[in-house]
Amino acid sequence: MALEESHVRRAAHLARIAVSDAQATGFVDDLNHILNMVDQLQGLDTDGVTPLSHPLDATQRLRVDEVTETDQREKFQRCAPAVENGLYLVPRVVE
Repeated sequence: MALEESHVRRAAHLARIAVSDAQATGFVDDLNHILNMVDQLQGLDTDGVTPLSHPLDATQRLRVDEVTETDQREKFQRCAPAVENGLYLVPRVVE
């Protein structure tokens, strides 16, 4: 599918982007190159190729699951306007 300048102008209008005549012409060429590349990729035989979740065969580095901060709940709740049973009380906003 080849794009035309009218397609680019419509997309720019919908996105509320100002596009000059020179830019629209350049975008048509660029987008047509991209669409041609996608057409080439769709023509490739990918039967038997397993999908990858990531292009590199890497494992996620995990840190040790340990507590690194002290419990400061009492300190933080001292300055709160309303607290009950260790919970912050806030005004009801939905009836």
